Amino acid sequence: MSTSVSPLPAQSPADPHVLDNAVWAALTGPHARFAERLGRAARYPLDVCPFSALADPADPGAWEDLAALVGSDTVTAVTGARAAPDGWETVESGQGVQLVDTGLGAEPAPEAVRLGPDDTPEILDLIALTKPGPFLPRTVELGTYLGIRHRGALIAMAGERVRPPGWTEISAVCTHPAHRGRGLATRLVRAVAAGIRERGDTPFLHTHAGNTHAIRLYESIGFTLRRRTNFLLVRTPGGRPAPTP
Repeated sequence: MSTSVSPLPAQSPADPHVLDNAVWAALTGPHARFAERLGRAARYPLDVCPFSALADPADPGAWEDLAALVGSDTVTAVTGARAAPDGWETVESGQGVQLVDTGLGAEPAPEAVRLGPDDTPEILDLIALTKPGPFLPRTVELGTYLGIRHRGALIAMAGERVRPPGWTEISAVCTHPAHRGRGLATRLVRAVAAGIRERGDTPFLHTHAGNTHAIRLYESIGFTLRRRTNFLLVRTPGGRPAPTP
């Protein structure tokens, strides 16, 4: 796996990069219309995107706001945090990587079609088969999703997910196993990126740190590894026991 790093200007701890807490930046920015927010915590609706975020993952008060937002004894996916505070259960944790566009050849794909809510059943079937990451019944509302069809059947797709100011994440990149090796996913990534750039944003994406094949592929087409990321699936503290009579 390449260990290249982005040539983007270094940020001081007092001035973090917007992509360091991309979900919070999206939910308090371009995706504010989707936000369910309480104080210093926010999340997407449960049928849109599984992510929750904190204004400052180091702030205990933000975690308290998140617990109040999602409810006690509830599992939620938190981005931008390294560890949950005492009293929270870590159900699952993982390592990912964040890559940014530093030289992608973005261009439309004439064979690609725009996907919408009516295509959701087919999308969910392809997601279940290829497992590129979470995709929910209303995820398609987050941005532009493009697909390629063969004899009417959806065989490849890619689209836009988290959208912090100035950036848009490319997600749900997948191809039916019977049609791999034809460059369909790459063409769709380039086409989605072309639309992102057209409105003045820069594409970025995430993948699992262990997916070295995908990382090499993304780097080969113009993405640069910017940072390593953490994923937490946590359970909020349970309700307080009833007071003793």
